Amino acid sequence: MSTQTSPRQNYLLAALPSADYERLLPHLELVPLELGQVLYESGDQQHYAYFLTTSIVSKVYPMGDALSQEIAIVGNCGAVGFALFTGDESALHRAVVLSAGYAYKIKAHLLMTEFERNGALHQLLLLYTQALIVQMSQTVACNQCHTVDQQLCRWLLLSLDRLSSSELTLTQEQIADMLGVHREATTEVASHLQAVGLTESSHSKITELDRPKLEARVCECYFVVKREYERLLPHG
Repeated sequence: MSTQTSPRQNYLLAALPSADYERLLPHLELVPLELGQVLYESGDQQHYAYFLTTSIVSKVYPMGDALSQEIAIVGNCGAVGFALFTGDESALHRAVVLSAGYAYKIKAHLLMTEFERNGALHQLLLLYTQALIVQMSQTVACNQCHTVDQQLCRWLLLSLDRLSSSELTLTQEQIADMLGVHREATTEVASHLQAVGLTESSHSKITELDRPKLEARVCECYFVVKREYERLLPHG
């Protein structure tokens, strides 16, 4: 992983006025996030929040019997540590790294001190929380109402948007886990997307080849989430 990263690669931090950013900067620690790393489990006390730059993290809701369902994808337009913003230090969901990269972590109490100033960071985190809630709600609706083909297209586009990249490194089994479907279903859909020239797939990598056609194929859920992030957040 490249060490060429800056806090300003995170859209929330980049949107802060200079004085607020400089006050926060000494407390931000650059950390590598490895594929599959669990940042916290549901119910864990959160000691840190993470502002992502070149990684993506999946927020997963445990459903029992070893099953789980992804409810949101977090990348360079957001932060992991949602419960801290509401004053609850217990994690509401499991957070697992889907794409290795970097993030800037900050101790929970230091973030809350800045949040309670009721300044720019306070407003940004509230807007981000609203955008994240929209993404969670739309993900639940999509998983209930749309085909695996549409769900996979939505998931790919949202993930790539948050990486500012055209390539994802993860297995089809991991994608199936995120969508809450059998691996055979995602393998079949991924093979079809490759056959029609929209993506290129291997066991551990998916590359976007034709975004316009991929967007034409996806359900409206992707655009609902995208518009909300763009409306609420700088560069969202």
